[in-house]
Amino acid sequence: MPRSNRRSFLKFIAAGSVMSSAALAPARVFGQSSPHVVIIGGGTGGATAAKYLKMGDPTIRVTVIEANEVYHRCYGSNEVLTGHVSMEDISITYDALRGKYGVEFIFDTVTEVNPDTRAITLKSGDKVQYDRLIVSPGIDFIWDGTEGYSEEIANAEMPHSWKAGTQTRLLKSQIDAMPDNGTMIIVPPVNPYRCPPGPYERASLLAERFMAEKPNAKILILDPKDGFAKDKPFMLGWNRLYGFQIPHTKMGGMPDTVTEFENPGMIEWVGSDAGGKVEAVDAAAMTVTTEFGDTFHGDVINFIPPQKAAKLAFDMDLVEGNWCPINHLTMESTRHPNIHVIGDSCVADVMPKSGYSANTQAKVVAAQILHLLHEEEPEEPTWSNVCFSRVSSDYGVSVGGIYRLDHESGKIISTAGSGGVSPLDSSHQFNRLEALYQEAWMENFVADSFG
Repeated sequence: MPRSNRRSFLKFIAAGSVMSSAALAPARVFGQSSPHVVIIGGGTGGATAAKYLKMGDPTIRVTVIEANEVYHRCYGSNEVLTGHVSMEDISITYDALRGKYGVEFIFDTVTEVNPDTRAITLKSGDKVQYDRLIVSPGIDFIWDGTEGYSEEIANAEMPHSWKAGTQTRLLKSQIDAMPDNGTMIIVPPVNPYRCPPGPYERASLLAERFMAEKPNAKILILDPKDGFAKDKPFMLGWNRLYGFQIPHTKMGGMPDTVTEFENPGMIEWVGSDAGGKVEAVDAAAMTVTTEFGDTFHGDVINFIPPQKAAKLAFDMDLVEGNWCPINHLTMESTRHPNIHVIGDSCVADVMPKSGYSANTQAKVVAAQILHLLHEEEPEEPTWSNVCFSRVSSDYGVSVGGIYRLDHESGKIISTAGSGGVSPLDSSHQFNRLEALYQEAWMENFVADSFG
């Protein structure tokens, strides 16, 4: 790609910054042989980074190391629980990245990374050298945070279904078998966690399903937080569609059309201030007990544990606390040079942990790595997040934001006047359009990452 065209392309996929002070010169001299960028993790962040690196400079060798040949995306998996889509519909292969862009894939598991020699050891025994490494490992769960809960309980009685695949199938089978007058309990995690609106979209779409198939069912959300992403637009939709009684603490700014109900309706949400924090579970009795001492029985209990960076990030010594600190100029680890961390595992400050965030972080890191390999000054980075959720099949809500680097603090901050959530005075037609936008957003977002 000619230098001027490549420069324009880099300005398109990210806006630059100054070179990371932790960055070292590439292991090879650019132009003498092709630099090798290796990406660990073929999810949304890793796949997008691979694609945009090859689009930015096809001469660079890009290799993705991923354990699975088929990726099951988490976004959209709530619709598997309702039967609107199948597991096949959320399954993605890497054919386009290989065929269209020349990305190399190694389907194996990483056992060791040596940042000094820039060598990766695989379970097979093979070794891979890199000039720059991108790590997009995703999340893991904090299993010991609640009395009575464990990974074994999650895999048998109380699935989290927060990683698409086997857990999705397990939770769907439990929901399918739930009696008409049954109760489903959803326990969201504390912040931060992957896909902040996800538990509430799950409750929404299941309420729509239950209205048609199990009209006497109830959904109880026991929340350790006193609010959540898009809470007012969600609650307004629940009020309109499912007879939800909006708490008085959430009534500020709500339209005059809100209906007051004596009973909570199909969905009941209990926040932390009302005793929603679950402190213990009993898998044998299928109960949860809150910090106020109240015990609730559920025919289905969807317990979503607190989260942390994936185990690989800990093994690679990329973590401080539970997440991976980075230099936001280049998304480079502050613990090891030449290793960049993107997606749910990294500390991205005000950016939510979402697939769309991982996608935009991947574009930034691709641009910055290309600059670093060419010994050029990076561009000023900007990031964005857009998320559409469905309250029903034809009722959508959204949130969006644009983020920039604050050079004084070194943190990612919101751009003043950007983004926001769905307006509370919106018409039903507006919400119907947002549901349609969700479908188009999902299709284009997936194609941008994997197509």
